[in-house]
Formats: sequence, C-alpha cells, structure tokens
Amino acid sequence: MPTQPHLIFLMTDQQRWDALGCENPLVQTPHLDRLAASGIRFNQAVCQAPMCVPSRYSLMQGLYPSQTGVRTNGQGTCQDSELVNTPLAEQLRQQGYRTWGFGKTHWYSSFFKNEPQPRGFERIWQARTQDENLYPPEAVLWSEDEPEAHAAWREEQKILPKGGESLEGYKGLRSEIPGSHHREGWLTRKCVEEIQNMEGDCDQPLFLYFSLDFPHAGLYVPAEFEDLYDIEDIPERPLADWHLQEESHRPRGHIADFHTQWSALDPRERRRSTLRYYAAMSYADDCFGQVLAALEQKGILKNSLVLMTSDHGEMLGDRDHRYSKYCLYEGSVRVPMLLSGAGVPDEKKGTVDDRPVELVDVLPTLCEAGGCDPQPELAGRSLLAPPCRQGSFAEMHGAGTRFEPSHRAPMLMWRTKEWKLILHLPGSMGDALTRLDEMQGELYDLVGDPVELVNRYEDDTCREIRERLTRHLLMHQAIVQARWPRRPSILELDVQEPEGLGVVGPVFGKPYWY
Repeated sequence: MPTQPHLIFLMTDQQRWDALGCENPLVQTPHLDRLAASGIRFNQAVCQAPMCVPSRYSLMQGLYPSQTGVRTNGQGTCQDSELVNTPLAEQLRQQGYRTWGFGKTHWYSSFFKNEPQPRGFERIWQARTQDENLYPPEAVLWSEDEPEAHAAWREEQKILPKGGESLEGYKGLRSEIPGSHHREGWLTRKCVEEIQNMEGDCDQPLFLYFSLDFPHAGLYVPAEFEDLYDIEDIPERPLADWHLQEESHRPRGHIADFHTQWSALDPRERRRSTLRYYAAMSYADDCFGQVLAALEQKGILKNSLVLMTSDHGEMLGDRDHRYSKYCLYEGSVRVPMLLSGAGVPDEKKGTVDDRPVELVDVLPTLCEAGGCDPQPELAGRSLLAPPCRQGSFAEMHGAGTRFEPSHRAPMLMWRTKEWKLILHLPGSMGDALTRLDEMQGELYDLVGDPVELVNRYEDDTCREIRERLTRHLLMHQAIVQARWPRRPSILELDVQEPEGLGVVGPVFGKPYWY
C-alpha cells in the first residue's frame, strides 16, 4: 500500500448545489449521499466563474479567472507550458502519482489550432470524437473503441442541438438505449476495467479524474433513470415578474428568448424538464457508484481521499424561467462539494460545513494530501485546513465570443451565508475605465429571499450591510491579486524587522524600512 493516499476526483457538469438527495429528497443520488454521510458536505461552495471553460481552468490551477487569463468560454491556453501555474494532475504526477483522466475536461477548444496538451495526465479516455480537436492524439476514444454503440447513440440524439442549451435541449429526450451504451456508460465501463486490471497491490498512488457531462443539457436521459421519477411529484419552479430581468446583470445573449418560449409551454412540459435534469443526475450518480464499488473491491478505496464537485450550477427555471448559467445568482454559482475518505478526521465524518469554500480550494486540497509543497500564494486553501476567508468570490466577464461580440466589463460577486453583493458595469471592457460612475449593484437577503427576487441594493435600511460587503469584496480581491503572480526574480531576504519599523519590500536586494 502506498504511503500517499489515492486521490479520487469525481466531477459533474452544470450540477446545482441542491441536485443531491441529501439536499433535496426529490433527487435520487444514493451513492453520493453515502459519500456525504461518510465525510464532509460543504453546503456553501461556489464556483469562480459560472461557465465551463474559465471555471475548469480556475479549478485546475487554483487561481481565479482574472489570474489565469481565461475569463470566458471563448478563451483558453494552448500549450501546457503557457499555463500560469502547474496544473493539478501534473503536480501530482511529479509526486509519483499515476494520473488517469476519464471524461469531460473542457480545457481545450475546437478553434485552437494546436495539438491539445496532456495537462499532466499520463492516460486519457474520452467519449467525444477526435475531429473536435479537444484531446491529445493518444487518448482512447469511444468512437474508435465501440464504433457501433457510438454511432447508435449519436443517431438517436441527433435531433437535440449541439451544446444543448436551447428550448429543445432542456425539454430533452427519453432514450431507449440503455445507460450502459451511452457515453457516460462507456466511460464508466472503461474506468472500472482499468481499476480491475491495476497490477499488484497498487503500490503506486493513483490520481483518478472521473468527469461526466451530465446533468448538463441536452437532457438525453436513458429510460431506466427517467422511470425513477413520477412527474406528479415534480413541482413547478418558483416564478417571478419578468420586469426583474431589466435590473439583472446577466447578459441575455443566446438565451434571451427563453422566457417567451418557456412561458408558452404547458406547465407539465416545464416540470418534465426538471424531472429529466434530476434523472440525468441519477444516471451520473449510478456511474459514480460503479467506480467507487470497483475501487472498494480492488482494496483501493480504504486508502483514498474522494472529492466530488461540479464546475458550476444551473438556473433550472429560477427567477422566472431562467435556464443555463452565465449569471451570479444562486442556481448558477453554487455547486455541490463532498470530501470523504482517508485524511478526513473521524469527528468530521457525516458533518455539514457551512463555511465559504470555493472551487479554487480543490487543487490545494488534493495536492497537499498527495504530498506536494503548499503554494501559499494561491487563491485557495485546503478544505481540511482552518477557514481562510470571510466570504466567497466569483467573477464574470460575459459568456464568450460565441455569444457576444466583445468582452463585457467585469461583474463581481461577494457572498456570505446570509447576504450576496453583485457589482457590475454595463457594456464592454474597452472603455470601462471611463465609465466607473455607471457601476450598478444588486444586494440579496439569502435568508429571507433565497431565490433573489428583491434587490435591496438601494434600500437605505441595508446601507451598512452593502458598504461592509463592498469593503470585504475589494480588500479580498486586493489581497488575492497581490499574492499572485509571485515573481521569482524578486529577491526576498529573511531579515529581522527593526523594532517599531516595517519592511516594505526589497530594493536592489536590500530591505528598506519606513
């Protein structure tokens, strides 16, 4: 048995924080519920950017999107050597881990013309096709491993739009192909086979990244998981007046017509969409359960630290038929986060932790558990360390070049368990510095108004709260941005500070004082 723990990273795509049975009894996720019951459930976790690409770059490097340089879905870093921090898998590979990557990464884009990089993974399995230019050429592909099953799956779901985020994608499709013959089923089967075929007693520690596309739309769900639910049990989502959209920071972009389209549907169709979202999550949970069972049967799980989360959330009809993400509201930014297994103190097992945690905490948690040197200059801290922040931060700079002609001025969130502040500047980034007086704000009482329907930003009774959250947001960002990047060319001397004086910084290799 290795001295380092095996590290198991389970990931979904676009999963709301409450799409777990332990948070919402309507959702059937027995395997993840057991994981939560044996570990820590962080019920206030947020992503750093409410969209796939910048969120995953942030998670992979332990830094905020404004630090990685990848702020929207229309950006990316081509070469591994150009990443601003050594990515998670590479740090663990350098510590002696075998690094396996199964499933969705979204660290590449088809408009990058270079050959995709390994990002620290020694072996890669992917369910997408190589012509999408998303994966290194040595990746094992479903389309080549099981071409007939892959072709049948593509044929059945071809009526759904690419990307899935449209009216038809959210209405979804009942699949008569069993889950074992979907892409998630293939990834699960290959992962289980590789675990079963691991040599000897697994002396080399394993970093296993197992990442699924569900419950991201299009909601193309195997029938056996849709049949777990009764539509009569699914309530209508809470509604609001459409005029609230006028004060929203959210770019309307490619989903501006959702309200008109979705309002015209029969309420039963809207409820069917929620049902299929929950069914997609049950399918993902079943896949996770198979992987965890294989690890247990192999004897690996007892010496494994397991972390589960998602890259961002899903509005799922909140705030009057809002779907997808691309906003800083609760359904979009809050994500599930579970930590269980080796290294979790006995007194923490089965607990709920309501401190403000973020996706940037994933890298330091897994790297420090794996024996990597800590990086104190990062934005995140290990989830097993004491609390490191008073609130949680997220940022948004528009959705990306596919949906918007130019990058938008920043939208920033500071969130506590009780309150949320959003500051945003309308318009593009180009002339933003000349328009600071146009800044707008939103302030929500998350206890009394959890769906964020009443903006209290201009409410005089909330002035002290608004100003305090603003100060916290600005100082948090100032400190985080000052810590990174750390320039190795700057000489820092270990010197004693004279009594009554403070070190400001190095000048020509010597400290100066004030």
